[in-house]
Amino acid sequence: MTELVPFIYLSLLLVSILGLGAIDHRHGLALFVSPRATILSVAVAVAVFLAWDLVGIALGIFFRGDAPHLSGLLLAPELPLEELFFLILLSYNTLLVYQGFARRFAK
Repeated sequence: MTELVPFIYLSLLLVSILGLGAIDHRHGLALFVSPRATILSVAVAVAVFLAWDLVGIALGIFFRGDAPHLSGLLLAPELPLEELFFLILLSYNTLLVYQGFARRFAK
C-alpha cells in the first residue's frame, strides 16, 4: 500500500477530471457539444498557467517542496506532473461553470 501513496494525488486529479467529464456529458456543456473549442480553450489556459508556473519557478517563487502524495515525476525542475493535471482540472472546471451559468442566465 505504501508504494501507491505517491500516486494518490494524481489518481484523485484523474478521477476528478473524469467526474467533470461525466457532468459535462450529462448536461451537454462543453466537450460533448463543441469538442474542438473545448480542447482549445483548456489547452490555451493550461499553456498560460504553465508559463506562469515556469516564470515563478525561475524567479524562485514556486517550488515543489516535500509532499509525500506526489508521484515524483517532473515535467521540468520543480514542476511535478500533477501540476499539469491540476491545471487541466482547474481550466475545465472553470469552463463548465461558465457554460453552466451562461446557459442558466440565457433563459
